[in-house]
Formats: sequence, structure tokens, C-alpha cells
Amino acid sequence: MESTPTNTATNTEETVNTNEGKTIAVISYLTIIGLIIAYVMNNDKKSEFGAYHIRQSIGLAAAGLALGVIGLIPILGWIVSVLGTLLLIYMWVMGLINAMNEKRKPLPFLGKKFEEWFKSI
Repeated sequence: MESTPTNTATNTEETVNTNEGKTIAVISYLTIIGLIIAYVMNNDKKSEFGAYHIRQSIGLAAAGLALGVIGLIPILGWIVSVLGTLLLIYMWVMGLINAMNEKRKPLPFLGKKFEEWFKSI
């Protein structure tokens, strides 16, 4: 039986790139500072997986900012802000779980829009 040779250097590179992309993806969901760090890290070593989750995280940050502005409106704005914050927390947890499980799955509700809006990042 003859075994086919495998290129261990290529396999090692793919593993390193996957691990770096996963690290970037997870860091992008850890606060605004984590998002900035992930963005800078991804500029050094391009990772499509990391960039995907950076785009999703930027969308979450933008939605949070919008909710903050809406929360300034008395009564109705406060209600929308509280419900929106709960929704953002749910989306954040789902994004973090997807990043840790190495899945390129859009966030619930707004993930497809985030892909469209931030595709140039």
C-alpha cells in the first residue's frame, strides 16, 4: 500500500490561519476596544473569517449606538431601548457562539443587513 504524501507545511499554515481568524473573530465581540483590536489584527494578517465577524460586530455596535439615541426619547424610547438592548444581548451571544464554533452564520434579525452595509470592511 502506498500512501500519498501530504504537504504538512500547507496544513500547518491553514491551521494557523484558522486559529488566527477564530481569535480575531472572538475578540471582535469583546467590547468596542476588542473590536478595534480585532480590526487592527485583521489588517496585519488578513482573515476572511475574522473580517466576517468584525463586520457583524460593527453592526452590533452601530445598532447599540442607535438604541442609545432612541433611548433619549421619553417613555416610548425607553421601552424600545430596553427591548432593543435585550435583543442586542441575544444577538451578541449568538455571534460569540458562532465565532467560537468557527461558523460564518449571520446574526439573527439584522445579520444579513450587516453583511450588506459593511461589505467594504
